[in-house]
Amino acid sequence: ASDVYKRQHPDLIKKYNVAAPRYTSYPTVPYWQTEVPTESQWAERFNITFTQNSEISLYIHLPFCESLCTYCGCNKRITKNHGVELPYVSALLQEWEMYLEHLPFQPILKEVHLGGGTPTFFSPEQIERLMKGIFAKSKIAEDHAFSFEAHPWSTTKEHLQTFRDLGFNRISIGVQDFEPEILKIINRHQTTEQVENVVNWSRELGYDSINFDLIFGLPLQEPHHIEETMRQVKIMQPDRIAFYSYAHVPWVSPSQRGYSEEHLPLGDKKQFLYELGKKLLQEDGYFEIGLDHFAKATDNLYQALENGTLHRNFMGYTSFHTDLMIGLGASSISDSGTAFVQNEKKIEAYQKIIAQGEIPIIKGHLHSEEDVVIRKHITALMCQHTTTWEENETIYFEQIMPRLHDMEEDGLVEVLSNKIIVTEAGMPFIRNICMAFDQRLWAKKPTTQLFSQVV
Repeated sequence: ASDVYKRQHPDLIKKYNVAAPRYTSYPTVPYWQTEVPTESQWAERFNITFTQNSEISLYIHLPFCESLCTYCGCNKRITKNHGVELPYVSALLQEWEMYLEHLPFQPILKEVHLGGGTPTFFSPEQIERLMKGIFAKSKIAEDHAFSFEAHPWSTTKEHLQTFRDLGFNRISIGVQDFEPEILKIINRHQTTEQVENVVNWSRELGYDSINFDLIFGLPLQEPHHIEETMRQVKIMQPDRIAFYSYAHVPWVSPSQRGYSEEHLPLGDKKQFLYELGKKLLQEDGYFEIGLDHFAKATDNLYQALENGTLHRNFMGYTSFHTDLMIGLGASSISDSGTAFVQNEKKIEAYQKIIAQGEIPIIKGHLHSEEDVVIRKHITALMCQHTTTWEENETIYFEQIMPRLHDMEEDGLVEVLSNKIIVTEAGMPFIRNICMAFDQRLWAKKPTTQLFSQVV
């Protein structure tokens, strides 16, 4: 398979570099039903899931940043006014109370992740207030994974100590690139020394796992920038790497209009940056976990891949699979396994709905039987790079198989009688392979670009 990849690589990129979802969920958000589920419909779905397994994941969205990183496609609010912290944390705790009222007994927190925005925009005092409020009526799993995203520019040792005292054992540091000229064009204010400080403090305080978020395909990025970034990785030795493809979606993030496509490495050039980064990471002892992710053999993300427990959800890859994930905060998404809901995105509107005593759902999707089957196979492909189907699922595969024909010819997948295996050559095109399974996308192909390019 790797020989096929080397021989046909440029042609494959040209052929498969299409807009495709990242499959942190199925159905993908643009294909959710148009009717918004009611709070009672959502409560019914998540209660069924919770009753079967009371271990849950909790995602908390903290949307504030002091300055705008122009590449960013996240839901965020730029402000230097830290007066926003208190009312927002109060709203989060109120939303949590509403969920607790619906649940028949105390949840067990297996996984907690604080995403942003910039979670370390919040003071250690407000972080402590938030998490102690969350923990007051919950149990904590012994083998829990509590993590947060940290901006090196705003993360203090006091932040790290506070999170550690609260039981957080993982940290994800937003690095993106180490080169000053790249950081300048994306308006990201941080130094290598600040990254180093956060790494050293985290190790000193006993964090189990340190992740670096890195991006390839940024404006003006060249191979020597990737080499320098990976040189710093070799020095600092984080346990995990998320090596993301820059998603150019200016229709979603107008700040990306600060540079045009002529500033961006595209197609073969962009793929070369990824291949170079991947090669240097593998030489340094990192293993490819799945789309964008690498880990050392000592990290439990790698161990989860090896023992077949790797999972993928709206938070990305995780070593734990909980059936219920509750999202708190503006724009957060919750997942019961058979339903999704998303919260109101605008902060003031989110806080207003919370004050009225309602879960602030603005969109959602109640899964059909077909959705559940397709989701299972897409998750298996993303996490185990193979999937097997039962006889009663053959009806779906009659439609899927013709879409895989070219990919089989190109050496990206092996198709057996009831099994599909992603080859080494197919790994860079895993989104394309999953797209062949996406019944909703094929039933209603988009007329405008909804997703970022594969490469």
